[in-house]
Amino acid sequence: MHVFVAGGTGHSGSHIISELVAAGHEVTGLARSDAAAATLSALGAKVHRGDLQDLDGLKEAAADSDGVIHVAHRQDLLPSGGIDAVAAAELPIVRAYGEALAGTGKPLVAAGSIGSPGTARDLGRPSTEEDPALPVGDEHKGTLRARNVVEATVIGLAERGVRSSVVRIANIAHSTADRAGFLPTLIALAKERGFAGYPGDGSNLWNAVHIRDAASLFRLALEKGPAGSYWHAVEGGGIPVREIAEAIGNRLGLPAVSVPLDELMLPGHFGFLTNIVTRSYPTSNLITRKTLGWEPARPGLLADLDNGHYFPSTDVPAI
Repeated sequence: MHVFVAGGTGHSGSHIISELVAAGHEVTGLARSDAAAATLSALGAKVHRGDLQDLDGLKEAAADSDGVIHVAHRQDLLPSGGIDAVAAAELPIVRAYGEALAGTGKPLVAAGSIGSPGTARDLGRPSTEEDPALPVGDEHKGTLRARNVVEATVIGLAERGVRSSVVRIANIAHSTADRAGFLPTLIALAKERGFAGYPGDGSNLWNAVHIRDAASLFRLALEKGPAGSYWHAVEGGGIPVREIAEAIGNRLGLPAVSVPLDELMLPGHFGFLTNIVTRSYPTSNLITRKTLGWEPARPGLLADLDNGHYFPSTDVPAI
């Protein structure tokens, strides 16, 4: 297949391109700079010069492809407009893909959030691939749920003859190339505060996936995923946040400490992560594995933390 990838120079996108190229697909990536173009070329992809604001260019690239993978968003909007502005800018992008691919049966695979169907508190059980993204209202402005409208729009394109699907990515997508995800943020917080914190008793569950396993799932969804489907890129049902904090603390030689469930203390420690780190995201990947034949094969999160690449030698205390 000839695949157009938007976001191909990022953490997930670069691994997706490598996965596609290794599987024999021809890939064209979106590049807005010479540096991005050089990165794409080094990955084995052709280059489409443009940016996410050039909707006509995106439609042209999508129409010229056999399928599209979208893992890009307007990060430049975060400082001024937050997640609301990012989601608002992403909507016309996926609609542009829809216009280009309507009636063709070609695939469009977009990145989603494992939290979009709700948390354990919302569902009362682990989320599954059959759970749609929760609706978005004015009360959800400024929260990650604001982006659910993008996922719902992608899934809705199935009614227009697009083989659309969404890969919901775990809270933590880990690898040797992870520099800006939630895990590096938690490690930086631990170093800054002098302890690895977890909320309350830390029994709430986060989930994880190795980014190379996630990349293989994007490929499988592109190749054979039915229209209108959600897929869960998670290693397992979930890991207690306390265990993640303990693993970070062990590597840094710092204690793992409970941060009381207090409306002042939690934001004081976790900052913008507060609303995420305090929630529980038990998740099933059974339908993903049975339908697409996907099986995580890379090291799990705790094993990857033990590998030490998240901790430069200067972070590890002398013995």
